[in-house]
Amino acid sequence: MSLSKKIKILIVDDSVLFRIQLQKALGMSEHFEVVGSAKNGVVALEKIVELDPDICIIDIEMPVMDGITTLKHICEKKYKTKVIMFSSHSMDGAEKTLDAMALGAIDFVAKPSLNSISNDPSEVLKEVILPKLESLFKINSKALPQTVEIKSKVTTKTNDWKHINPEILVIASSTGGPNALLELFSELTMDVPYPIVIAQHMPPLFTASLAERLGRVSNKTSMEAAHGEKLQPNKIYVVPGDYHLTLSGTKSDCAIHLNQGPHRNFVRPCADYLFETAAEIFKKDVLSIVLTGMGRDGCDGAHAVKENNGTVLIQDEASCAVFGMPGAVYKTGEYDFIDNPKAIARKVIDLLHRKGVNDVA
Repeated sequence: MSLSKKIKILIVDDSVLFRIQLQKALGMSEHFEVVGSAKNGVVALEKIVELDPDICIIDIEMPVMDGITTLKHICEKKYKTKVIMFSSHSMDGAEKTLDAMALGAIDFVAKPSLNSISNDPSEVLKEVILPKLESLFKINSKALPQTVEIKSKVTTKTNDWKHINPEILVIASSTGGPNALLELFSELTMDVPYPIVIAQHMPPLFTASLAERLGRVSNKTSMEAAHGEKLQPNKIYVVPGDYHLTLSGTKSDCAIHLNQGPHRNFVRPCADYLFETAAEIFKKDVLSIVLTGMGRDGCDGAHAVKENNGTVLIQDEASCAVFGMPGAVYKTGEYDFIDNPKAIARKVIDLLHRKGVNDVA
């Protein structure tokens, strides 16, 4: 993507050191310009009116007016600026981050402790923030391939749903994923006769908080996946942050394996491992969903699912925060259905009704 003008950024954080280092990090890209900074939400709201930034990077924990309250004001006043939240590595920080996502923040970054960084702090910040910004604004990045190798296309059977009989549901999601997942599972409140495994790109603690919320909205038991655990029907398993998850065994006796092997597609957890091992075991009875997210995680996995005659559903571009992951699958043609999360949920429900599953009373 070529930009005729730089993307304007406002930094909102009570730490002077953090503001300086983040501005230095953003200055390493030719695409972004830090037009101002603010030490709390009150000052930030004034500067949004004055500077009209394209994006605000806001710390959750601040004096005078915190990040959540600031975000509420931004949404209420319908400012056009997009918001990325910086959050602490804590359970409280994870909860507040998911609150922010539900309010309208497009993404978050787990805030590194600058005091514990031995290298140049701005270099660390550059690695965590620039890829997200580049993806959100569709800027070409070496770390985020925009082109997809088109493998031999597998014939889809979008009009042959009566023969689809899922025995597992696997889901991949990243940027914008928490909201998409909550939207999907708020519709999918009926009992399902198979396990559900989700690979959402989030740090540790954040995945535990997400699992708890998904359980609340779906009326299902939802938890972080544990090593060695056997999959059970009508349960949601969220892959823990910083771990890959693979499956082994048989359809009726399928176990979870966690590992901290090398990153794949620049991420850990990587949904491709989940999809590929599910396809090996469940063959045509895999139902898979690729939701919003940057990069191409889930693309190789979707290919494995289709090679085994399983089913692939993807989120459409209009409802995605970032169309990277589902877009990669879309480019290959290896999918059976594309729509927004609620419509995807309705398709899953339709398949359940074909099996004669009743709604939960």
